[in-house]
Amino acid sequence: MESLDDVVARDRRSQDLAVRAAGEPERTYTYHRFCTTAWKTGNFLRHLGVGDGVAVGVAADPLPQSLLTFFGTALLGGRTRFAPPTEFDGRAVVARSDAVDRYELPAGGQRVGYGDDPEDPATRYFEEEVWSENPSFPPVERDPSTPALDDGERIYSHADLLDAAADVISAFDLDADDAVAVRASLADPRTVVAGALAPLVAGGTVLFPAAEDRTGATDAAASASGDVAVVPTTERGAAPESRTITLDDVTV
Repeated sequence: MESLDDVVARDRRSQDLAVRAAGEPERTYTYHRFCTTAWKTGNFLRHLGVGDGVAVGVAADPLPQSLLTFFGTALLGGRTRFAPPTEFDGRAVVARSDAVDRYELPAGGQRVGYGDDPEDPATRYFEEEVWSENPSFPPVERDPSTPALDDGERIYSHADLLDAAADVISAFDLDADDAVAVRASLADPRTVVAGALAPLVAGGTVLFPAAEDRTGATDAAASASGDVAVVPTTERGAAPESRTITLDDVTV
């Protein structure tokens, strides 16, 4: 794979489980549904003015909405800033509906809330808008050096992220029978690489545990604790034996 577009390419669609998020209700995405929803998210973000070189702020919540926004932005040539500052110089911010109003954006900036329906009619509702979007996306020829992720100190290209994911796959022997439980903040690029990209590139599953099982995972500082993800080695989701990937094991 040369770009993040390839991770959600048409030929990757299958009925294998790509993402599972614990909660009430539990949400699951097969590779078919995840790829299609990433395309729909990209189509929605395009309407907001996201395109080449455009920055999108995304709350660092380890949730499907955050991951889908990351891929939707990448499909358009934009770059994601997880856990953006409250004064964010970007085109859009995507966060929980009860928190998105705290972000200050430049003129024309768009706020997008997920979870509950936003109270402010000017705030777009992620679930509703994405659900109604076109479920297809034109093939893209992406330069692997295109910026895709900004952590506030460094900008990472598609190639940087995929090369790092390949290293994690090799170091931990990940394959389609494995799943990775994300228990750290997406504000750290190493969490994005090890917790999301590595299992998806390997054809495995990304697991987003319930909130009580990922204490501090939305806090950028909490990710420095070193516990990024657990890789079950038997059945996806819950295994008596597992391997732990720590941030120190991941280089981006």
